[in-house]
Amino acid sequence: MGYESVAIFLLVVVYACSSIIDASINGGDSKFNYKDPIKRSDFPPGFLFGAATSAYQVEGAYLEDGKSFSNWDEFCHSKGCGENGENGDVADDHYTLFMEDIEMMHSLGLNAYRFSICWSRILPKGRFGEVNPLGIMFYSKIIDNLILKGIDPFVTLHHNDFPQELEDKYGSWLDPQMQDDFVHFAETCFKSFGDRVKYWITINEPNLVSEFAYERGDYPPNRCSPPFGDCLSGNSDVEPLYVMHNMLLAHGKAAKLYHDNFQPKQGGLIGLVAHCFMYEPLTDSYLDIKAAERAMLFNVGWSFDPPIFGDYPLEMREYHGNELPRFSPEETELMKKSIDFIGINHYSAIYAKDCIYSSCAESANRAIKGFVELTAERDGVLIGDPTSMPRFFVVPRGMEEIVNYVKTRYNNTPMFVTENGYSSPNVQNVQVEEIVNDYKRVEFHQTYLASLTKAIRNGADVRGYFAWSLMDNYEWTHGFNLRFGLHYVDRETFERIPKLSALWYQQFLKNDSLVDNSAISTPKSGHKKADFYDV
Repeated sequence: MGYESVAIFLLVVVYACSSIIDASINGGDSKFNYKDPIKRSDFPPGFLFGAATSAYQVEGAYLEDGKSFSNWDEFCHSKGCGENGENGDVADDHYTLFMEDIEMMHSLGLNAYRFSICWSRILPKGRFGEVNPLGIMFYSKIIDNLILKGIDPFVTLHHNDFPQELEDKYGSWLDPQMQDDFVHFAETCFKSFGDRVKYWITINEPNLVSEFAYERGDYPPNRCSPPFGDCLSGNSDVEPLYVMHNMLLAHGKAAKLYHDNFQPKQGGLIGLVAHCFMYEPLTDSYLDIKAAERAMLFNVGWSFDPPIFGDYPLEMREYHGNELPRFSPEETELMKKSIDFIGINHYSAIYAKDCIYSSCAESANRAIKGFVELTAERDGVLIGDPTSMPRFFVVPRGMEEIVNYVKTRYNNTPMFVTENGYSSPNVQNVQVEEIVNDYKRVEFHQTYLASLTKAIRNGADVRGYFAWSLMDNYEWTHGFNLRFGLHYVDRETFERIPKLSALWYQQFLKNDSLVDNSAISTPKSGHKKADFYDV
């Protein structure tokens, strides 16, 4: 469709968005029935509202201005990792269009932007080569222009991508040498950007990287073993444990460097981000209740117990035995309290079923999974409305539950919701009008934000919320057809077109608009198993 038609359609969308809010205020009958309305002012003073991206997913320019081949460049060029062989060579061309994108953020009213730094753009050869001044210049321009617009840069150092040379030299995260490379990278960034960056994330979702890259083999370096997958090499039962151990120690060492040498002068904060499902017991049985507890420990506890308490959960040691790496006494002290904040990437809740005393799939009945099988279905009904992302269902109550869990287990360490978003169902031959009229995404953010405020009112120290994502981007092995964005990106012209969700977010942030709270307590979905991807 032509862009004049898009413009006309967006005028209709803006009117619809305004009508929704007007109806809620005036008690009208609209799609969103506001029973307990909340506003931006219901969040604490200084609360950060942002959106998030990552370098490989949006930047493109994969070999420009001194950048080297990354692990994802290698993987996608050799395997063709997205649908139809898509890759991130161009992505959303953010490398060229970043000024336009910053203006887009400003128009939304964001006061924070979470993005990652491409390791291979800063240190093309890791610690075996020189710093790339053009890479430093690129991120300095982003940071400076964000600050000029009143937007806090919230920087992730490692979000899946790193120089392929580190994989070729010694096997990257399987080798402790990777810790030294990461610390060198982190120090380079602290020196170059730390005078302006006040929020640092060391590593994004190490628990998910361990699973997808070394257990299931879906991500580079494509390592796994049966029954999880049929890779050329790997050990799905052991390698994820060692990869996670190296990533956590890399975090701990980088955090100590920051705390000792940079934080006193720069005054910023440093944290770690994990992917956090909320696991609920499939039944009310004791076994399933314990299975849900194990699932939390083998995911959230695996990620945050070491940097806060200095060791893994006891239950992990019980089931993994000597296969679970140990921290030396010096490393334990290094790890303790190595984070200033916890980053929660939360999308969904899911049911957990016991596999110790019950029959389960072979891939679930293993220590690496905590002897837990995950399912979205109970008594023929899904836990929530399906999305186009396997295992992601719309379960707003999960936001309050996961925040409360983290609050209780980790003594209310400051938290940020560093990712939360909705992937529109993947419909073939969908029209642009349908993509931008994403009222389901509006409903998603409304109800999850409302759930978040319930946890905050109950004392959770949550300091920010980042919508995933600012715009439709390259969603790893799912390619470009899996859309989380507040903005649609035309794949031919790269024009960014605001969706209804972007216009809603803008009104919420600028006009103190209302947010629906009614769907949080909705316990079940009416969707049957045939309507969603298998978990």
